[in-house]
Amino acid sequence: MKRGFFTIMSAQFFSSLADNALFVAAVELLRTGGAPEWQRAALVPMFALFYVVLAPFVGAFADALPKGKVMFVSNAIKVVGCLMMLFGTHPLMAYAIVGLGAAAYSPAKYGILTELLPASQLVKANGWIEGLTIGSIILGVLLGGQLVGYHASRLLLGFDLPFIDTGIDSPPEAAILVLIVVYAIAAWFNTRIPHTGVEMRPMRKDPNRSVLRNALELLPDFWSCNSRLWRDKLGQISLSTTTLFWGVSGNLRYIVLAWSAAALGYSTTQASSLVGVVAIGTAVGAVVASMRMRLDMATRVIPLGIAMGLLVILMNVITNVWVAAPFLILLGGIGGFLVVPMNALLQHRGHNLMGAGRSIAVQNFNEQACILGLGAFYSISTKFGLSAFGAITAFGVVVAGMMWLIQRWHQSNLRNHPEEVEHLLQIARHDDHH
Repeated sequence: MKRGFFTIMSAQFFSSLADNALFVAAVELLRTGGAPEWQRAALVPMFALFYVVLAPFVGAFADALPKGKVMFVSNAIKVVGCLMMLFGTHPLMAYAIVGLGAAAYSPAKYGILTELLPASQLVKANGWIEGLTIGSIILGVLLGGQLVGYHASRLLLGFDLPFIDTGIDSPPEAAILVLIVVYAIAAWFNTRIPHTGVEMRPMRKDPNRSVLRNALELLPDFWSCNSRLWRDKLGQISLSTTTLFWGVSGNLRYIVLAWSAAALGYSTTQASSLVGVVAIGTAVGAVVASMRMRLDMATRVIPLGIAMGLLVILMNVITNVWVAAPFLILLGGIGGFLVVPMNALLQHRGHNLMGAGRSIAVQNFNEQACILGLGAFYSISTKFGLSAFGAITAFGVVVAGMMWLIQRWHQSNLRNHPEEVEHLLQIARHDDHH
């Protein structure tokens, strides 16, 4: 791996660490503020909101500037969201601004991999990036849980600046202040990311038109890229699989918190450790997939998605933490092994069809729209009285059913378009070996 790859990994680690710790802090901020359960569940779709709204623009933005600069600006936006949360903005609104920063960050984070590395290293690089991201999720939710816990918060709130009233007087607020420092560390690593030498693709500008009109000009290009990926016989399968996986995975983070409270009577600090347990399994699955799988083998993992959906339903019968921990590790492991080869195949097809930043933006739009839709469904269901157990059952049935349909779709492509599918697999096989 090139030297710049490890700088990218460091920047990604600290940014993702802060994102996940902030989620726990925001949940606790709403809980201690007396907000209803549905508002806590709504944090997930609010984070996804700008991913969906700005998807046509962030990909072009990521392709128009050096990726390190894009990532630096994105982390600065996340810091603004944290400050808004500290100075009285409703946590749901402030968390949406953090999501805006994350939406701009993602196309640059993944797009730079295809600029820096050959296709033969994409699965391995994705394995490392996903493994590291999952590691940061584990440590992030644990860090967030500890920062809002009694011991760390008492220590943090004990610091007093002479003659200055910071207004920081609750554990979640003290945690958010610490996380601003973590975002600053990530931003420093962003400044160390090397320029890859790949030619930038400037966003089209007409000096005779307004900024809004120029921005709207990007919409047809985005929808064209979206359609191109959905029409591609391998792109459509990998995109639908990763879309569903992240839609469920994004919401499972909150569902595990809610399930831990309902089934085990856990506090936010205790429940955050179980979210980390799922992430441990995902990290192991991601690393194993990066060592064992190739691009042309990616579609073989689809049955694991069906198994993952059925396993989610089994969470309802678990009431013992000693059973829950290994079960959640297994669930995460299946997910990690499923998503890494599919992600790499999707990046490969997207890079060939339209360029790295645009393809990642299309991927983010679909995945985050799924997170938004499922998150809104869960939040609204909670508002109208559905229990955590009922929501888990619904999620499991949806995942297993949708993955079964995706499997049938791929089998139909193999039957009806064998030459086209084989040609695309040969390209993947060739690029994987060069």
